[in-house]
Amino acid sequence: MQLTRRIPAIWSGETAILFLLAGLTLALHLVFGGRYGFFRDELYYLACGRHLAWGYVDQPPLIAVVARLSGLLLGRSLFAVRFFPALAGAAVVFLTGLLARELGGGKWAQGLAALAVLAAPAYLAFDTFLSMNAFEPLFWMICLWLALRVVKGGDERLWLVFGLVAGVGLLNKNSLLVFGYALFVGLLASPARRVFYSRWIWLGALVALAIFLPNLLWQWRHGWPQIHVVLNGQLYKNVPVSPGDSLYQQFLFMQPVTFPIWLAGLWYFFGMREGREFRFLGLTYLTLVAVFLLLKTKAYYLVPIYPLLLSAGAVAWERWMAKRNWGALRVALPALVAIGGLVSLPYGVPVLPVEDFVRYQRLLPMAESVQVERDATSALPQLYADMFGWQNLTETVARVYDRIPSGQRSGCAVLAWNYGEAAAIDYYGPAKGLPRAISGHNNYYLWGPGPYTGGCVIAVGVPLALLDQLFGQVGIAARVENRYSMPVENNLAIYICREPRAPLARMWPKLRYYI
Repeated sequence: MQLTRRIPAIWSGETAILFLLAGLTLALHLVFGGRYGFFRDELYYLACGRHLAWGYVDQPPLIAVVARLSGLLLGRSLFAVRFFPALAGAAVVFLTGLLARELGGGKWAQGLAALAVLAAPAYLAFDTFLSMNAFEPLFWMICLWLALRVVKGGDERLWLVFGLVAGVGLLNKNSLLVFGYALFVGLLASPARRVFYSRWIWLGALVALAIFLPNLLWQWRHGWPQIHVVLNGQLYKNVPVSPGDSLYQQFLFMQPVTFPIWLAGLWYFFGMREGREFRFLGLTYLTLVAVFLLLKTKAYYLVPIYPLLLSAGAVAWERWMAKRNWGALRVALPALVAIGGLVSLPYGVPVLPVEDFVRYQRLLPMAESVQVERDATSALPQLYADMFGWQNLTETVARVYDRIPSGQRSGCAVLAWNYGEAAAIDYYGPAKGLPRAISGHNNYYLWGPGPYTGGCVIAVGVPLALLDQLFGQVGIAARVENRYSMPVENNLAIYICREPRAPLARMWPKLRYYI
């Protein structure tokens, strides 16, 4: 008798396709994600992970916990720090396919939706390095999937799980508050408003609030510094973006060839009979667009919602093809998305050596029309430019430190102008004998000046005019040259300062800046 082995359902059919695409996403990041170096913010998050708290000047606490957890489980290498973001990116690809399934999509729609997320340079860029943005789409999509299940008649107690996920998501990034408001509006303005008659949705909201509350209390006790950071960023740091430019950047972020898919997603919710039941999701998207445009936020703040539209759009295209016998499109549309993804891949994952990427972007200058912050880059977009120069900076500071007479080194502080410089010195410096850096930038300010009096200070990148106010003797010791770094980190001056005009602890408030 011949025995046959049955393949478990999870490894066959539509689910297998989603696992394959999610695995490809993970492999791309793990193989190529470490080609350049640490991003500025990654080094800062590692520093925050050494000072765990319920809040920070410029972010909620979860990212510091992830940084600390990466170190405990995997080490502090570039690969280790970027493993969880890569995993989150793979999960979003998989979950996008599941959303398409919940919206009524078959195997083709689920695969196309997942492929469209994989091909979008914004998601690849988000998941290339450790950041809050790497996890935000995952929290949003889990919340939407749970809400969708309940609206379709699932167990109302899922709202408790929704509250748990939303609460943890708020500890990742506060913009989930805007997402929650948009979902509330979407539900209230659609027939799905019936969910508000259930006590479970309100209990879920209480769960989210309870999880988020410690961070709120931390911000309140410290004078709401995160609000100051946001306002200062809009005034002095972020590039103003018109509504038209913001919407155009969505087109680029999501990969131009996927535009017909996510546009079809809007039509699915508002123009197709099959999508009428899920109109609250389309209203959620439109509310998010309106709020973020009104607040004049960075254009990429909308990026976490697009897996929803790609899921709905893939379902719409599947229905159209079934009705009109557009069989050729079943092959052509995924092929176009895959080709577009390959063309834009170097902008999301550093698959090319830096010299080759510089030449590549001259042929395809996609990033030139997307500038988030006012510090312009020359050879590289900011995503990559901020991955260069940190080791060279630390080595230069170490050479200056070694020239300090040995009897004075223990009392000599290394004062960095921004958290990127300070965190780089904290990461690379101990192996070179450097002390932990101090800085007045964001949460480094709260960590204070340490035991230093100011009698000897190595100042990295601090404006000379400010140093002259604080010290009687200021002399340049070196300059840092970084070819591919951000302009503010190139030709960077390093000074040795002595004769403080007051003890460093008393001068410390003059060094504070939140942005």
